[in-house]
Amino acid sequence: MARTATLGRSIALFRVFLSEQTDPDLFYGALAEDSVAQLSEHVPLAGTTVLDVGGGPGYFAEEFRRAGARYVGLEPDAGEMVARGAPEPGTLRGSGEALPVRTAAVDVCYSSNVLEHVGRPWVMAEEMVRVTRPGGTVYLSYTPWWSPHGGHETGPWHYLGGRYARRRYRRRTGHEPKNKFGESLFAVSVGAGLRWARRCPDVDVVATYPRYHPWWARWVIAVPLLRELVSWNVVLVLRRRGAAAPSTPVAHPHG
Repeated sequence: MARTATLGRSIALFRVFLSEQTDPDLFYGALAEDSVAQLSEHVPLAGTTVLDVGGGPGYFAEEFRRAGARYVGLEPDAGEMVARGAPEPGTLRGSGEALPVRTAAVDVCYSSNVLEHVGRPWVMAEEMVRVTRPGGTVYLSYTPWWSPHGGHETGPWHYLGGRYARRRYRRRTGHEPKNKFGESLFAVSVGAGLRWARRCPDVDVVATYPRYHPWWARWVIAVPLLRELVSWNVVLVLRRRGAAAPSTPVAHPHG
């Protein structure tokens, strides 16, 4: 990895994270720019087809297109698709656990901060591998449950249990959190992701690291308990095994 993941970059990202709830355009715009730059360290994006699983209203679309990629978003929630107005052109609606996309149809399958919101996270991960062509790249990042942001807006009370944190939030605010533990927020660990990736017969593991850390702090991913507490967000970069295949239409006929 290039040493572009500096401490200054980590501090800048943390500052914009504070605005996630109040100014999502600022937050997701900064995250999109950083994410595309990070992904570009693993794979040249110019001329590729990128599927963004859980892309919401298309916050990342502009940055991927600026990098020369053909962007295809996928979002299961109709409300999220129109959160910024009209849906992003070409966005598919469907579940991450059953992607309405042909096998081996995309060059890059990307997902940012979605896996912890899926009831069967490793089914979604396997689907991402399925739709990626041989030789293509899967980029999967998610928030570990035991990290400081694991409970999202209910944190840090998630350390006392997800259901307790949800009840406490409801009691204090009078309404449910956006991320409801047991419904739209689940406990996913770093260790589980690493084990799945290493056991998946269809991929080679290219890299694993804490997404927002400076390059010199990436060693924490190798320490079992520490990584759960301090990773904040973990990245799995995978290469689909097999010989490269010609591109095919993205949409599945039944999608």
